[in-house]
Amino acid sequence: MSLSDLPRSPLDSRFSRRTMIGGVAAAGALISIGARGATPLPAGLFSLGVASGDPDADSVILWTRLAPEPLAGDGGMPPVAVAVRWEVAEDERFARIVRSGTARAQPHWGHAVHVEAKGLRPGRWYFYRFIAAGESSPVGRTRTAPAAGAAVDRLRLCFASCQKYEAGFYAAWRHVVAEDPDLVLFLGDYIYEGAPSHKDAVRQHLNPEPMDLAGYRVRYATYKLDPLLQGAHHAAPWALTWDDHEVANDYAGALDQGNGDPVAFLRRRAAAYQAYYEHQPLRVRPPRGADMRIYRTLDWGSLAQLQIVDDRQYRGPHACQPAGLIEAHKPYRSIIGDCADLNDPARSMLGTRQERWLDQRLATSPAKWNVLAQQTLMRQAVVVDPKDPSPGPHYSADNWSGYPAARDHIFRRWVQAGTSNPLALGGDIHAFAAADIRDPDRPDAAPIAAEFVGGSITSLRPDPDFKRLAPANGLAFAESYVRGYGRLDIDAKGGSVTYRGLADALREDSGVADIARFSLEAGRPGLHVETV
Repeated sequence: MSLSDLPRSPLDSRFSRRTMIGGVAAAGALISIGARGATPLPAGLFSLGVASGDPDADSVILWTRLAPEPLAGDGGMPPVAVAVRWEVAEDERFARIVRSGTARAQPHWGHAVHVEAKGLRPGRWYFYRFIAAGESSPVGRTRTAPAAGAAVDRLRLCFASCQKYEAGFYAAWRHVVAEDPDLVLFLGDYIYEGAPSHKDAVRQHLNPEPMDLAGYRVRYATYKLDPLLQGAHHAAPWALTWDDHEVANDYAGALDQGNGDPVAFLRRRAAAYQAYYEHQPLRVRPPRGADMRIYRTLDWGSLAQLQIVDDRQYRGPHACQPAGLIEAHKPYRSIIGDCADLNDPARSMLGTRQERWLDQRLATSPAKWNVLAQQTLMRQAVVVDPKDPSPGPHYSADNWSGYPAARDHIFRRWVQAGTSNPLALGGDIHAFAAADIRDPDRPDAAPIAAEFVGGSITSLRPDPDFKRLAPANGLAFAESYVRGYGRLDIDAKGGSVTYRGLADALREDSGVADIARFSLEAGRPGLHVETV
């Protein structure tokens, strides 16, 4: 089926491609509000665009951040609160405004604005904008979720992760916009925190490795200035979770990759969490220091529930590390063999409180499909360690293979709770992968679920061993040389997952093509490979 054959929103004809990619200035007279009197404000307040997210049946979160100088730590804003008007309309020209109000952009939060636009109708597309100091933002398009328990014809969700700025351009987001998704699900590594790379970089990070709030703000601004990424935010609501690079590579709870001073690392984590909050359309409470709860559910009528989890903030230390490694502040071993603590049931990836929350959600979800939105590959996968030729399996210490008991707890819970049609979506590994999931207590029985890892927007993993070891690792599909995203289409009877691969992520105008497709059937767990 071609894109032209797919069902379209009735608003599509009124929502121009120009609006979706770059945003447009609002039509009509502007309402001048803000501080351009006593404290003049520079022009270009909305350089970072707008975004919406976490829709429910009668509301959606609207976001922007005032930043006339986005690559400055304070965004180029004076240290004063600014009144920002927001408007939600049924039409792109804002002739039929249905909700509006005023929010205050506070300097403590980087002049970011988070508005819960309430009182909207379920299952409807809307347009929104912000106005401050006589200046209007680009126009964004968003939608609400269907009413609780409502019958829903379909859900189209595009899922993606890992968009390292230096590793490529954001052509994938242009194609996501063309898919006309109901929702975009981002599964971590929205930014990369490393120092600028001077080797093989398509474009470079514009500031040193961030360690404080100002540094993380500049790093987010570097990414959000990209017009294709802005266009994807302007086109549809997003639901997001984080992985490691929003803070520091391979961190685990209060430990960084080098097992440094936890107090110093938690100061850095607090800065990173605040910057994440300041730049995303999240329906969560603001962070309190180094703590911010982002695990939550998102319901789509009776059709689907997304359980969005956080596998970084609460996880325990990596397994199979030499004694005294943490105390000596030495980097952890990323590739591990079998060891006594690997399968310790007390080791957690999600933390006790989040595990209890997820257990409850899996037991009570009324949805036809239950989508676990998590960050990485769940399948136990053997990897090659060129530094350790010893016999026996080797695993990544940083994904679910390093926390197998915590992973198997989720699988058992699906079985015990009778969770309807569970699926797991993931990212992190810079590769496409798909696998059946089986009951740990009945590994030879039929699958209980399927998992899909949807490649990366730009981040690269040219690893021949990943595909070579795929059959032994139980992967039905594996591809580490192509970048792109996944698309999930479901209805009450079934659906499909399609992997969309870029021809060349080093080109902004790259084409895209289907590289794999899997059909889903309600009541028949597991994946069914189709020919593309």
